Amino acid sequence: MNHAMTTTAFEIPGSRIVRNLGVVRGITVRSRSIFGTIGGSLQTLVGGNISLFTELCEKTRAEAFEMMVKHAEQVGANAVIGVRYDATEMMQGVTEMVCYGTAVVVQPA
Repeated sequence: MNHAMTTTAFEIPGSRIVRNLGVVRGITVRSRSIFGTIGGSLQTLVGGNISLFTELCEKTRAEAFEMMVKHAEQVGANAVIGVRYDATEMMQGVTEMVCYGTAVVVQPA
């Protein structure tokens, strides 16, 4: 699936939804390594962007997104609308990241 066919909106400009295939999602659970935790803690001392945690979050979001796209392809979708992210701390240092949306089949309008 072309990533341009995923959106946080509820329509794809220039396309019409011909079939709604339901909710699709990608879920990943990550923990920080001891080295990442120590490195991140050291970065908090100087303030600003904590790049180690930012990189971990971005990788986690990208992984959940790719899993959602794969799920959408498996159900026969060619687009995903209403894409959202959610995160839950399951225990200290362990976070669940969910990317979800509505799988649809679209055709040019």
